[in-house]
Amino acid sequence: MPPTTLLGVDCATLATKTGLARAVLEDGRWIVRDARVGTKSDPPAAVLAAWLAEDPGALLALDAPLGWPADLGDALVGHRAGDPIDAPSERLFARATDHEVHMRHGRMPLEVGAGWIARTARATLGLLDEVRRATGQPIPLAWSPEPERAAAIEVYPAATLIAHGHALAGYKVAGSPARATVVQDWPDAVVVPPSLALLALNTDVFDAIVCVLAGADFLAGAARGPDDLDLARREGWIWVRG
Repeated sequence: MPPTTLLGVDCATLATKTGLARAVLEDGRWIVRDARVGTKSDPPAAVLAAWLAEDPGALLALDAPLGWPADLGDALVGHRAGDPIDAPSERLFARATDHEVHMRHGRMPLEVGAGWIARTARATLGLLDEVRRATGQPIPLAWSPEPERAAAIEVYPAATLIAHGHALAGYKVAGSPARATVVQDWPDAVVVPPSLALLALNTDVFDAIVCVLAGADFLAGAARGPDDLDLARREGWIWVRG
């Protein structure tokens, strides 16, 4: 049975910068029922575990890399200081999925092999492990729109917004016209009740809700999957509409 709950997570290294959103499927549309940022007293892992207790079959849509470039891993095995690395930079620092997103949507994700986003990636893998231990569920990565149990996918809000026809200029700035346009006119698949509209102006909560939208695209079969599944299983894959 396909999931009827979506959990969007705008990942970060700090609990207080981690956006969280929960949506449930009603009459063919995803209704956002809760949206917040984590706190020190109510950390993201605890919130997600509580939501999974309500629906153990939920899908988690995570905005962070969940793997590293295969060529980087291969190059570093046995490497010693002073030795050359022959692989080109574009294969060492960015994954196949990053290049795919750039080619299809004109937006290059941050390079997990070369930038600070690696810290977010590591923190996210730790968060996912915490949720697994708290719930007793394995929560594997999903590779088809009908996972048999709770599962997780990697998403990229910026590319999702582009795929839905929204301009990105200033969208990270609360109160910007771009942000206001999306908040006031979410795509039909996702409904944000008026009571949560102000919360959506928070950058972290906003991205968490866009993660829900990306998850909805995935479950609808509208997100393109990898041509090389074996490589994607090693590096991770960003699920984006179109």
